[in-house]
Amino acid sequence: MAANELKKATFAGGCFWCMVEPFDQRPGIHEIVSGYTGGRTENPTYEEVCSETTGHVEAVQITYDPEIFPYDRLLEVFWQQIDPTDAGGQFNDRGESYTTVIFYHDDEQKQLAEQSKQRLEESGKFKQPIVTKIVEASTFYRAEEKHQDYYKKQSFHYNLYKKGSGRKDFIESTWGMNKDPKELKRTLNPMQYKVTQENGTEPPYRNEYYDHEEDGIYVDIVSGEPLFSSTDKYDAGCGWPSFTRPIDVYYVDEHLDQSHGMIRTEVRSKQADSHLGHLFDDGPKDQGGMRYCINSAALRFVPKENMEEEGYGHLTFIFS
Repeated sequence: MAANELKKATFAGGCFWCMVEPFDQRPGIHEIVSGYTGGRTENPTYEEVCSETTGHVEAVQITYDPEIFPYDRLLEVFWQQIDPTDAGGQFNDRGESYTTVIFYHDDEQKQLAEQSKQRLEESGKFKQPIVTKIVEASTFYRAEEKHQDYYKKQSFHYNLYKKGSGRKDFIESTWGMNKDPKELKRTLNPMQYKVTQENGTEPPYRNEYYDHEEDGIYVDIVSGEPLFSSTDKYDAGCGWPSFTRPIDVYYVDEHLDQSHGMIRTEVRSKQADSHLGHLFDDGPKDQGGMRYCINSAALRFVPKENMEEEGYGHLTFIFS
């Protein structure tokens, strides 16, 4: 898509450090800038904004391709990062500069934002009123360089802060999947349960997808989260499905695994927290060098021609 067809979205969700990671490195997201907006002072500094004298809020401005990552999906991500019932700030960060706001850039964004807020209110997920404001976008001032991509530059401190502020636990408790072991044992076959819930490993070469070549996507067997695409699948000769990357890094978590006397990187799905497999650095060099070695039992395949009807139509761009 040409640059003039890209659009901008602006969200305030409390500390802007925590509002970059959820959107970053996702399909169709071209740039994320941390900054200040909504206030009176020109070119405010971090210290001035934090002093609550400028009227600005900390915010992120996202440049995105609406054909790949539509605005309504951006809104979904935004709501899942905040406590929309808190009028005094976000988590441990208090004050006007940490309040939540959707800044719309055109009438379509305004309408979609209002509709999404109404759906959230009607969902019953929150007992208190939704207080996040929806206002017209104004001048956006880029924050100091040390605040850009903070989650990458200072990952250790960032993770401590996200946990210590209460944001991480709130997101997991509010939006995480409540899994009933009895129900999972009823709906999953024994191997699927062993792999996803007990961190098991299925036999190599004796699994459903290791040599599967049909066009489509592979989703979490428990939650349906879209995980991998046939366009990134290759034969690694290991006997398990192998992929060079996930469809969307948001849906895949990586954890240190020191079991069985080895040091490995475990791969889990975000929402369902299903064990998927492991990540290795011996993949094709011309495609990034990574190999996601995934258990077939953790996956369900959705053929390309069925993606629209099964709710994955927004991912058909993969095959265009």
